[in-house]
Amino acid sequence: MGALSGRVAVVTGASRGIGKGIALALAEEGATVYVTGRTVTDGAHPLPGTIGATAAECDRRGGTGIPVPVDHGNDAEVATLFDRVGAEQGRLDILVNNAFSLPEDLTDPEPFWEKPLSNWEMVDIGVRSNFVAARYAAPLMVSRKSGLIVAISGYTGVAYTYGVVFGTAKSAVDRMARDMAVELEPFGVASVSLWQGLTMTERAERNLAAIPGLSGQAATTPAHGCSPEYPGRIITALAVDPAIMQRSGGTFITAELGRDYGLTDIDGREIPSLRDTRGAPIWSPIS
Repeated sequence: MGALSGRVAVVTGASRGIGKGIALALAEEGATVYVTGRTVTDGAHPLPGTIGATAAECDRRGGTGIPVPVDHGNDAEVATLFDRVGAEQGRLDILVNNAFSLPEDLTDPEPFWEKPLSNWEMVDIGVRSNFVAARYAAPLMVSRKSGLIVAISGYTGVAYTYGVVFGTAKSAVDRMARDMAVELEPFGVASVSLWQGLTMTERAERNLAAIPGLSGQAATTPAHGCSPEYPGRIITALAVDPAIMQRSGGTFITAELGRDYGLTDIDGREIPSLRDTRGAPIWSPIS
């Protein structure tokens, strides 16, 4: 029996990248994972991965993967997702808000006034989408007086990283997780934001190989990176922690939680905290 046997999770934006890694880590501990995203067929995205492939790997890892095509910019589709979770499972234990719209020019050096206004999609799919998913997930948790909502953020909450809109979005995610915690606390539901450093996703590996000098930047130093599954290990530990409400409302560096819980990455490495060089979270737990 895994640590998450009998528990139900929704991981948004899990066709590939961090979302996929988290979904697999939760499934490996026995969770039923609803895998959401827009990519349903191979070749539909420049990078590999589909929600079906992630769900199938969840099954192979020992959990249950359920792929659900969802455009997280479409409120009706999000509402339908959580209606389905409620009807099929009667519960929701973990929501991981990972879906994010990353523009192809994210790492380009041009200033914000030379980049397209469409980059604001990082707020639409990355901040607003977090709120909408939590809005529909919360009733499933509140009714049972338990649950965990996790926002995926990063050091860019306080440290300039890539650009204006990216930093704005991640800072907003941290604050939203904190204020959700205030309103969820009477119902025993926790809300936290997690700071990831460099995560070796398909996109990160592509960019590190293709963009000269990228690997030498503070935010993209490979030696500091972790696998996409590492944050899933941290989320598992949070979900089964009987004292989780003492962390609710806080923003946490995943590497530091890994140290607290005695966790390593899939290759056995301890992931370093970059607090001293990249900054410290603003928001502490509300308790």
